[in-house]
Amino acid sequence: MGTGTSSNAAMRPPRTVPSSAARPMSDLTEAQLSSEQLVDGALLKAFRDEVRLPNGQTSVREWIDHPGASAIVPVFEDGRTLLVRQFRYPPRRAFLEVPAGKIDEPGEAPADVAARELEEETGWQAGRFEHVGTAYPCIGYSNEQIHVFTAHDLDRGTQALADGEFVEVVEVDFETALARARHGDLRDMKTVTALVYAAAHLNESSAAP
Repeated sequence: MGTGTSSNAAMRPPRTVPSSAARPMSDLTEAQLSSEQLVDGALLKAFRDEVRLPNGQTSVREWIDHPGASAIVPVFEDGRTLLVRQFRYPPRRAFLEVPAGKIDEPGEAPADVAARELEEETGWQAGRFEHVGTAYPCIGYSNEQIHVFTAHDLDRGTQALADGEFVEVVEVDFETALARARHGDLRDMKTVTALVYAAAHLNESSAAP
């Protein structure tokens, strides 16, 4: 005997109405209530903060304060770029990366950092830098920003690695490097981001009238 309800309707799961806690909030800001410094290192400073959540409750956030950095994609006229291979201790392996380095002093311009790090790591100087984007590589636990530049009008300079820094400079076709980033062969996130940013910028520049 029919029930007045189709079999398809009877099989549908019950509709759930989201609670007020699950509904979108117009302001997701977490307000700092207190802060305790856990680490005061040469590179990083770590903190444990108590915060007020958007719903009024409190929670704890542990995070790392980072001065920021610049990453550079050298662009040669023949289509080459430069990567550097170096060992990274935390993951215990070597990576192919774009040249990069941190901001050493408060207020230091990211473009100046890019010029310094390019020559120190690769032994090349650039006559012109173009800022192509800024990225936050680890938003879950750090405020680090990486400013990405392309470097043009390249000329030989002097490599000057820091004490304890060991770097192998690798020349590679830019399109090859970009393909390796897109296919997952390059695993360093700042390098993947920098190459994608650079490619978009170079494509826009070449398409401009």
